[in-house]
Amino acid sequence: MKEVGAYEAKTRFSSILDEVEKGDRISITRRGRPVALLVPAREEKPQPAAVIAALRALRKSVTLGDIPLRQLIEEGRR
Repeated sequence: MKEVGAYEAKTRFSSILDEVEKGDRISITRRGRPVALLVPAREEKPQPAAVIAALRALRKSVTLGDIPLRQLIEEGRR
């Protein structure tokens, strides 16, 4: 892991972000002591099973007054 002083991090911030974007981890130090860690952000994609479960739960809870959504859908199909 690369270490960069606070002043250098401030003056080279853009290029340091480029390095982190490529996957490097960079420790920012102040007077030789680590104070921050820059790591690449993870892009978390929702799992399909979790999305389907959330939609099913939502479908059961949505109503229009006292009429469940499922009943409205069925009536629309007639």
